[in-house]
Amino acid sequence: MRTWTLPEYIEDILPLEAARIERLRRGILDLFKVHGYQLVMPPLLEYVESLLTGTGHDLDLQTFKLVDRLSGRMLGVRADITPQVARVDAHLLNRKGVTRLCYAGSVLHTLPSGMNRTREPLQIGAELYGHAGIESDVEIQRLLMKALAAARVKGCYLDIGHVAVFRGLVRRAGVAPELESELFRAMQAKDLPALRKLARGLDGTTRKALIALPGLYGEAEVLGRARRLLPDYPEIRAALSGLQALSRELRDVARIRCFDLAELRGYRYHSGVVFAAYAEGAPTALALGGRYDEVGKAFGRARPATGFSMDLRELASASPDSAARSAVLAPYRPGDAALQRTVNALRARGEIVLDDLPGHAGTRRELGCDRQLAKRDGKWIVQKLK
Repeated sequence: MRTWTLPEYIEDILPLEAARIERLRRGILDLFKVHGYQLVMPPLLEYVESLLTGTGHDLDLQTFKLVDRLSGRMLGVRADITPQVARVDAHLLNRKGVTRLCYAGSVLHTLPSGMNRTREPLQIGAELYGHAGIESDVEIQRLLMKALAAARVKGCYLDIGHVAVFRGLVRRAGVAPELESELFRAMQAKDLPALRKLARGLDGTTRKALIALPGLYGEAEVLGRARRLLPDYPEIRAALSGLQALSRELRDVARIRCFDLAELRGYRYHSGVVFAAYAEGAPTALALGGRYDEVGKAFGRARPATGFSMDLRELASASPDSAARSAVLAPYRPGDAALQRTVNALRARGEIVLDDLPGHAGTRRELGCDRQLAKRDGKWIVQKLK
């Protein structure tokens, strides 16, 4: 076995791609900053109990676990930074009002989440705590679309759902947890025959509503159909009103491709609006997000929360790379003060300047320089590399 072979779905990021990812990371974090989102850096490892509190079974399966030699307790390598940020808000900052936080860092998955996807995403995201209204959902989704625009991703659109509709139906009907799980799986697969079979023993109102949900998929007009087909429960009425408000408030920054009332992604984790951002031609979602008020309760402090996250690797592959890959080659002349002043001035302007170390004239092309410093009339100037 070759000692330099990496595990499956784990890979190095080489210089050109690393530079693209770093430009995106800096640009997006700067965007978050001017919108009032403060950067936090949670640790890579935590005790499993803290790391997985309130996150559901799926994240548990994605988490690498190991025994801490200092305490003997089980540790987990984070598979998602969002629960860590919720813990920071609940237990460390302990603010009473609205808190805006952002983050960027690696996470690790036991299995890839899709074909040709890495097990080590570079996660970046933003979270808003302390506000339960649709206004904070609007703010988060507008911020997401601005981040995609800053990355120059073309043809972006949103798919939006709301887990409270399905949850309201099954809880009003007093559905047992085992049946709820089976209904959830059938709803996710939009398996109408299975739904009809599973709902056979439920009351007529609930049965008709559950069977109608997979068909409630489309543009904003689907919300009107939902009002006619679904029972007029307060939680369902509030969910549909919230989705209608999103349709109005996001009109100037986002194209909503569809509202999908059977979309239950993160059902055990999310509590309200869920959304995914896509780009034309991209095979998978570039960002996922939603409201997750239940996590704050799990940490012992009920705090409404909404946010989103993206993988910088996938974002880099979806965004055009228009940055010039060029550098200036400077002759190696120790003690030349004028040359050093010129080099320092170029670097202060953001130019890449490489010293032409002696003995490597034959490999200069590998450096990627397209210009060089040359002395003319007693002054150092930049000219095209010959």
